[in-house]
Amino acid sequence: MKNEERRTKNEEKDWEPKIVGFLCNWCSYAGADLAGTSRLEYPPNVRIIRVPCSGRVNPLFVIKCLMKGVDGVLISGCHIGDCHYSEGNFYARRRFAILKRLLEYLGIDSRRFQMSWISASEGDKWAKVVKELVEEIKQAGPNNLVDS
Repeated sequence: MKNEERRTKNEEKDWEPKIVGFLCNWCSYAGADLAGTSRLEYPPNVRIIRVPCSGRVNPLFVIKCLMKGVDGVLISGCHIGDCHYSEGNFYARRRFAILKRLLEYLGIDSRRFQMSWISASEGDKWAKVVKELVEEIKQAGPNNLVDS
């Protein structure tokens, strides 16, 4: 085995996915905060961006993240019907269902983009979602779709 191949295999073994999470300020961010203050264990792979509402996340944000080499994107908001802005999560759900199909059409692994609905009192659910997402992204492997 050549040194280059050996280095590549070691890098893959040590690889940890980078995930960007767009979290609703009112529910999902508070749920993630609860998980932290409750000292629940979950992987530290998610970089959180707090947004006022999941409905305010532009689909281009997701595409830009993936183009810049992020391995996965998570959008998380209030449960359907519990949005603090009345209908924001309805818009997000509809918008990102279409985006997910577009990403699949473009040949991007559908595991790289996910949505979840987590309330402020569901710290345990946040930890579970993050663990499952990290495992799925690890199975998908590193994102090779990088814009220079």
